[in-house]
Amino acid sequence: MQLVLASQSPRRQALLAQLGLRFRVCPADVVEIARPGEPPADYAGRIALAKARAGAARSGADLPVLGADTDVVLDGRILGKPVSRAHALELLQQLSDRPHEVYSAVALVHQNREAVRVSVTQVWMGPIAPEQAEAYWASGEPADKAGAYGIQGLGAVFVREIRGSYSGVVGLPLYETCALLREFGIDVLAPNVSRAGSAR
Repeated sequence: MQLVLASQSPRRQALLAQLGLRFRVCPADVVEIARPGEPPADYAGRIALAKARAGAARSGADLPVLGADTDVVLDGRILGKPVSRAHALELLQQLSDRPHEVYSAVALVHQNREAVRVSVTQVWMGPIAPEQAEAYWASGEPADKAGAYGIQGLGAVFVREIRGSYSGVVGLPLYETCALLREFGIDVLAPNVSRAGSAR
């Protein structure tokens, strides 16, 4: 094992696996509530670090622990995940035919070291008709997604353009993640390093 992932997100697990990393999952539950006046970048970084710290406390492993947080932000407001069908439809209508930002933070904790990186991506949505939003909700995909959409799934039909990190919108900014991993001694492109799945 090379690291611990403090998240049960299948999307984050798939992104780390895409890099060929060997990791184990140790989910960490933290309270995800923004402080009054807290900027989205500060919030995302704080939550990612809190998850990494909680994962390190739970795992008991002498390995770097990775925590992450991804937030959809519209006009400076963190939209969060939908709590109901009506809320999801409302979120999709707010995002319809306009740009928003996705803040995606990654944090690593190991022994006495901590580090955080934050990626910001602009996403432009096309118009979302009410019947399209209804059909999308019925697919089941938006229920656990920040902003009520997943760019890596059916929600991609609404996304007209992005400027920034695609993987960050999915849930883990890989450029920033790899930069942090190198700081902690893990280089996914280093020669002669055994990588998961290399025998396939």
